[in-house]
Amino acid sequence: CRRAIVAIELDRNDRTTAPARLLRVGADGSTTTVKTAPATRWGDYLRYSYRQLDFSDVRQPGLYMLEYGATRTAPFRIADDVYAGAWHPTLDVYFPVAMDHMYVNEGYRVWHGDAHRDDARQAPLNHEHIDLYAQGPTTDTKYKPGEHIPGLAVGGWFDAGDFDIRTQSQYQVVRSLVDTWEQWRPTRDTTAVDWTRRRTEIHVPDGTPDLLQQIRHGTLQLVAQFDAVGHAIHGIVEPDVAQYTHLGDASTKTDGLIHDPALKLGEERGGRSGTPDDRWAFTTKASALNYGSIAALAAASRSLGEADPALAKTALGIATRIWAEEQTHAPDLYQHGNTTGGPLDSERFAAAVELLRTTRDPRYATAVQTLWPAMERRFAFNLRDAVAAIPLMPQSYREGMIPAVRAYAAATVKAAAANPFGVPITTGGWAGSGTVIVGALNAYALHKAFPDIMPADPVFRGAEFLLGHHPGSDISFVSGVGTRSKEVAYGNNRADFSFIAGGVVPGVLIVKPDFPENHEDWPFFWGENEYVIPEGAMWIELAHAVQDLAGKPPAK
Repeated sequence: CRRAIVAIELDRNDRTTAPARLLRVGADGSTTTVKTAPATRWGDYLRYSYRQLDFSDVRQPGLYMLEYGATRTAPFRIADDVYAGAWHPTLDVYFPVAMDHMYVNEGYRVWHGDAHRDDARQAPLNHEHIDLYAQGPTTDTKYKPGEHIPGLAVGGWFDAGDFDIRTQSQYQVVRSLVDTWEQWRPTRDTTAVDWTRRRTEIHVPDGTPDLLQQIRHGTLQLVAQFDAVGHAIHGIVEPDVAQYTHLGDASTKTDGLIHDPALKLGEERGGRSGTPDDRWAFTTKASALNYGSIAALAAASRSLGEADPALAKTALGIATRIWAEEQTHAPDLYQHGNTTGGPLDSERFAAAVELLRTTRDPRYATAVQTLWPAMERRFAFNLRDAVAAIPLMPQSYREGMIPAVRAYAAATVKAAAANPFGVPITTGGWAGSGTVIVGALNAYALHKAFPDIMPADPVFRGAEFLLGHHPGSDISFVSGVGTRSKEVAYGNNRADFSFIAGGVVPGVLIVKPDFPENHEDWPFFWGENEYVIPEGAMWIELAHAVQDLAGKPPAK
């Protein structure tokens, strides 16, 4: 049981008062008032004034609506299992639709054909590209600029509303999906995936848990990068702006044929093409990317042991080999934009933690302990990895973490008091759903490991924010989930002014100085409306976490 408090958003000049009412909806559509109470003033936030209604004492399962003055909400459920299936659309629809290098079909609808079969050409040297990609002064591969790099046309997901494969996103998703699998083992099977035929069928079970299939799909792309060039690459992206802005079926972006410069433009012969429309691979070495990728491969190897033992063995082999290689030289520090990995120490720590969890090898425990002081200084960004290592480390490791946990818990309380929604609301050019999910997952990890220090309530507040308890409106930022959800979003079908079920958008963007905005009439505001795969994976994880804390196991 936990608090149930709703925020009522009013104009700052509204001086009227009205009782807030909670209505129960009967089977015949009639309503019965079950609670009437004055709304308690919270105060001002941004340009609005807020009041709150606490209905924590209402426990009877059923359908309800809230009413204040002449405004009623859409009906919502009160039940112990309200979050049990909240992640289903994300796994059932959003991730299958995002699968690159596959033909994806749903009933009578083809979401997209087998895209990017011509991946990929070596990016040119000393080149700053679109979407924060860049190539340094060397290729760090055996391929010349413009030359085809074989083996990359497999696995991975479209990064967001656009179609690139951003490696940093790929390994974040794999690790998040593995976390969900290892904590809750959801065996839900509604999607058939055939990699031999390169075909995905939505709403067609095939006997394998869908979560494991998505883990495998991401792992295939990460493995392919190491097999192709020996290290993790920044990603694979369109060669020009005309392709980058492509709308519709991703398979129509290129001709699917490997470029042959000996052929004329438009000429096709022997499965090759003279049209240079193949995507580019950006390959300058970055140790941060290597560490991030092998963290995901080490994690995936645990989950895939039964479903695909050969791939699991390959993934772990790459992870242990690349870790060993990285210890033999100074790190490769190439950085550009947000495509070359996170902070080096953080990525290395993540790799050490995942390799320790997989192998139990004490050398990784030594690396975890050695890196811990740096992680403690940036605890908010590394705490889930730090907590994951606790069962495999000496008791002193956990005890040494307690001051950081206490400081983080205190900071969470302070942040919760800054607005009536009790979550960190960012004010940058990209809205903050991701920050809210990370905060909720951080709280869950700390609550499970240190329940006497970190309460569970921040986990629920994060989920509530995503599903409609936020400034500006009560719309859910998870399409297809909640009482009213995003129906116009920046997915790869944005030209249709439509949505992809289960996609998560950035949400409320604070337009300076004080206007909370999320456009439902214009999908092209990417900072408010663009689906991004890491948020989708984290939503699956968060929905499981809140259902776990609610006292009933999540739906399988």
